This record gives sequence, structure tokens and C-alpha cells, in this order.
Amino acid sequence: MSLVVKDNSLINASYTLSLVEQRLILLAIIEARETGKGVDTETFLEIHAQHYANRFHVDVKNTYAMLSEAVMTLFNRQVTYMTVDEQRNKPEKRVVRWVSGISYVEGAGIVKLRFSPEIVPLITRLEKNFTWYELMQVANLNLYATRLYELLVCWRSTGKTPVIDIKDFRSKIGLIESEYKAMCDFKKRVLEPAIKQINEHTDITVKVEQHKTGRSIKGFSFKFKQKPQPKSVEINRDLNTADLFTKMTDAQRHMFSHKLSEMPEMSKYSQGTESYQQFAARIAEMLLQPEKFDELYPYLNKLGYRNKS
Repeated sequence: MSLVVKDNSLINASYTLSLVEQRLILLAIIEARETGKGVDTETFLEIHAQHYANRFHVDVKNTYAMLSEAVMTLFNRQVTYMTVDEQRNKPEKRVVRWVSGISYVEGAGIVKLRFSPEIVPLITRLEKNFTWYELMQVANLNLYATRLYELLVCWRSTGKTPVIDIKDFRSKIGLIESEYKAMCDFKKRVLEPAIKQINEHTDITVKVEQHKTGRSIKGFSFKFKQKPQPKSVEINRDLNTADLFTKMTDAQRHMFSHKLSEMPEMSKYSQGTESYQQFAARIAEMLLQPEKFDELYPYLNKLGYRNKS
């Protein structure tokens, strides 16, 4: 399970990143967690082109060029967030760079990046307010849908957001002032596609409400809820018996096959140099076979699947 963890002040910050740059940031956070390197001001974290391609289901041949180009732009990207001047106890708007160093290893398809000193605490400070989510939730989202999803899950405990001022909202999802200035264009090109993608590809469903002053829209609020988990069928027998098979829905098969493909315990089932995506597709086929389903059931169980009757 690849968890992305960010401080809520960072998620609610204003910044403009391309989709590739946003994904590089997410993969670097996961790299720090999964390798045990952690996030600090000294360590360069590595993101491999093949890893990027596997996680976001894109052709690795195109990934090399995308990552090389992103290195040139990400160093200059800024993030604006609110903090508190502790000496004066007043709100303070702070502008910092995302990274203090970044490079691309030619011929190897590897990006190395080091987070800036101001960003590190916002990623690692977990004892206060933070939001976590699985990378797979945003793997199929565009840039605006990814940012909207992040904003929404900050309010997972209540299932609704306060009214977000339109100017503030545009900034939070990464729009610059000159983009989609007309409300009809903003809704058609940004807001509506983002909501559609979230409803189709993530673990939540969301609805938007617009708030007006006179005839002008002044802001938006959102209500969302967790999608229901698939019903399970209980059995009262040992997990090692050979009659555990129950037909999974296609959605279940593909969801769990992707999770299984990333489990270290499943490495014995992988073949040669196949990608995570190819491995996941093969696992999805295996789950259609009763004997393979029974064999993989302990791993499915570990991921939260329950076969009950």
C-alpha cells in the first residue's frame, strides 16, 4: 500500500505544478517512506522512469522525456502557504521552493530530488493535522482532479467542506489568473471533468454546490461520501482448504490485482522484467481460476478482502 502523507497546510497551499511535477512530488514522498530513507534536507530521493510508468499507467518510452523536462521546471516552482508568526501571533504568508536540488541521470531515466528545508516539516510532521491517501486513488486523475481530491480528503471526517472562495479555490487547484477566467470555461474544462474523474476512479463520490452573491458565483462547497465496500461472504473453515473460491466483480479483481502486484510476498509469482501493470493484469487473470484464487486468498485476506458465507 503506497501512502502519500502531507501536512494539511501544504495541501491547502497555493501552487502551480504540471501533472508530471505533481506526480514526481508524490512518488518522492512514497520513495522516502518505502525505502526508509525518510525526508530530510540532505538526502536526494530517486524516482525511476519505470516506476513512474508503472504507477501511473503510461508508456515508459514517453516517461524519459517527460521526467527530463520536468527537472528543468520543478526547481523554479514555488508554493505559497499560511503559517503563524509565533513571536507576534499573527498569520504569515510564506513563499518557498519545493526542492533545493534536482537532477536527471541521462541514460538511466532517474530523477534525483531533495526537498527544500521549509517543505520537509510539512511532509514529515505527522503528529498534527495531516492527510493520507493511497497513491492508487489519484493514479488515473488529471492535475485538477488530483488537487481537488487532496483538498476533499482533508475533510474526510465530516464529508463536506466549507465554502471555498472562487479565487482561493482556483489558486489551490493550480490555476494561474489568466487560465479559464470565464466561469463557463472554468466549469466545463476544470471543475466538471475533475468531479467526473474522482467519482469514476477514486474511493469517494462528490457533489458540488455553488454559492452566489447576486448573479455572480462567489465560491463552491463540496459534499462527498465513501463508496460502499464490496459485500463479502463468510466461511467457517480453515484458510488452507481448497474451496474458498467466490467470483469477484471485475472492479474487485482489478483493484486487488494492483494491490497484490506491489506486495513483496508476491515477487515469487512475477515473471522476468514485466512491469507492475503487466504483473497486475496477469494476477487479475489468475483470480478467475478457483485454484489460483484459493492460493492467493491469504494475500487477499491481508489486503482486507473477506470471503464470507
